[in-house]
Amino acid sequence: MKKSLIALSITSVLLTACGESKQTPVAETKIEKSEQSITQVTEQKAELGSFGVDLSARNEAIKPGDDFFMYASGTWYDNYEMPADKTRFGAFTALAERSERQVKEIIDDVTSRTDLNADEKMIADFYQSYMDTENINKLGLLPIQVTLDEIATASTVKDITKIFGASWLNGTTSPIGGSMWFNRLDADKYEMSIGAGGLGMPDRSYYLEDNERFTKIRAAYVAHIAEMLAFAQVENAEQKAQAILALETKIAEGHWPREKRRNRDITLNQIKRTDLAITYPNFDWETYFSETGYQVPQINISQPEPIKAMIALLNNEDINVWKDYLTYHTIKNNASFLSEDVFATNFKFYGTELRGQKEAKPRWKRAVSQMSGTQSLGFAIGKVYVARYFPESSKQQMAELVENLRKALGERITNLEWMGEETKVNAHEKLAAFNPKIGYPDVWQSFDGLTISATDLMGNLKNLRKFFREDSISKELKKTDRNRWGMTPQRVNAYYNSSFNEIVFPAAILQPPFFDPNADPAVNYGGIGAVIGHEMGHGFDDQGSKSDAKGVQRNWWTDQDREAFDAKADELAAQYSQYEPIPGNFVNGRNSLGENIGDVGGLAMAYHAYKLSLNGKEAPVIDGVTGDQRFFLAWAQVWKEKRTEKSMLSQLKGGTHAPGRFRAQAPRNHDAWYKAFDVKEGDKLYLAPEKRVRIW
Repeated sequence: MKKSLIALSITSVLLTACGESKQTPVAETKIEKSEQSITQVTEQKAELGSFGVDLSARNEAIKPGDDFFMYASGTWYDNYEMPADKTRFGAFTALAERSERQVKEIIDDVTSRTDLNADEKMIADFYQSYMDTENINKLGLLPIQVTLDEIATASTVKDITKIFGASWLNGTTSPIGGSMWFNRLDADKYEMSIGAGGLGMPDRSYYLEDNERFTKIRAAYVAHIAEMLAFAQVENAEQKAQAILALETKIAEGHWPREKRRNRDITLNQIKRTDLAITYPNFDWETYFSETGYQVPQINISQPEPIKAMIALLNNEDINVWKDYLTYHTIKNNASFLSEDVFATNFKFYGTELRGQKEAKPRWKRAVSQMSGTQSLGFAIGKVYVARYFPESSKQQMAELVENLRKALGERITNLEWMGEETKVNAHEKLAAFNPKIGYPDVWQSFDGLTISATDLMGNLKNLRKFFREDSISKELKKTDRNRWGMTPQRVNAYYNSSFNEIVFPAAILQPPFFDPNADPAVNYGGIGAVIGHEMGHGFDDQGSKSDAKGVQRNWWTDQDREAFDAKADELAAQYSQYEPIPGNFVNGRNSLGENIGDVGGLAMAYHAYKLSLNGKEAPVIDGVTGDQRFFLAWAQVWKEKRTEKSMLSQLKGGTHAPGRFRAQAPRNHDAWYKAFDVKEGDKLYLAPEKRVRIW
């Protein structure tokens, strides 16, 4: 269809919450281009199929009620061959690759010209330094030798503590780590949050689970550590590798499980810096903080018992083992920027052994990934990206969709049977305060003072680390910056920030299959509409619901309503915990609960908004597919993916999201899906009406 979502808007409210525009001349050029593209867009057809869904991907031999993922994408799944340089491919990956190619076009254009502005010159020089493998191979470990020498000469716990404190600069690892974030009791202030880390494998389960699969992984890890230590000519590398594994196993034993670490009730433990030594003694906090550079008058210790366990290990374990541990992690963490033999050895374990990736990505792709982050040149590239590839019409239509979803969720809150009026008032207040950010920042990151060389990759990385650390230090005692973005525009993703009560949608996700201005409205509501709903849902999930409209963590619920909510959340956690993608390895329904609430609730909001957009009319049948079927098919194809078993294991143990196969099954909690696809009792996904989890 050729209609845009603007013509189908259910509300005239436009986005106003992002504040006054402060765009650069580059962004103004983008607006001029977008005025031309609006006409072009309306003359085009949907990118996928005739209405926005790839019907050829379906496997109609499979009943929707038995496996909706395979029904929606099974033919694609059975015929797609995973490239050697991937461990996962799906709708997200395909769109990320498009963004990756577009960023590469920007870099190629910049490197081909000589008339460059300051940001463009940095982009060109960093890329050249990354791609200069001849020079990088000559250097070997020399770029990190200063750090390795410091580790080698360490002789006291204080020396080790100093290295821990400087891990941000040198790219090493520390079992005690901190970063600046927002004060959960006052979002206008920053504070440092400190927790436990220090593991080389994805999760504590890789160390602690006693079965054949993990025993083999641990053996491969020891062999890998020994190979990496050999690059630094460490003697008795195999014996020392065993000692490092033993140390990391003790670190893992001191960590909380992931589902416990996401509980905001027990991770809010504010303390004045001057009181740290009393509550958490036997750690040289002053030496640690002097290396970070932060003044940090107040700290949040997110994991009290694990921090105490890490302090005990630091004081009780052999200092020589800590030195070997730091030597290994310094080489490993910097392997992508060192000689190709070091990178290849690191990839053999982290790419192939842990994730099943047969070949490394081409170097140019690794360069693009490194340059696109928020702590790199991502916003310098992003400014050009939105000027070239993001039409202003998409931002306008997205703003309307957000307001449609806000209206739909508001109606749903009003009609909730399980929530009382007192809590509903607070829920409506929070919903009204949601601040959507769409496409790109209103204020772009400045790179004034940053130095980038065309011949010194490691120097560039350290300069970037220093630049962003100094920028953070300059702001730590000031009012928080609400223009801050946690993702660059070219990132295919979205997020909710509870401290600012904001939902953020980078430009790159506003493309098919998530959003297509020429697709049928049902498809856009089932795609980007449900993604919008998902992010809104995070404000009302089991953890996001613990913050109020102003981003303050406090209980705004009555006890009765919270109890009713928790009961529904428990049902959803149990439902997802039954999924078994690998024999003996299940989805952790408790750890993924926030994401699952976001999916199930977001889908309900989006469907509600879609129905409102029809103004009581019946949706047309297109290519034999009804409006409701198009809506749910769009959702399922957003989560189309294929992945290696090892990648799946890593996701199950270390990730917070259920695998895409099971996210596609979320409609089993929605009555309309049963009617749309004639799902009946006896079908594998069938849930009795009273078992369907309806929260939002």
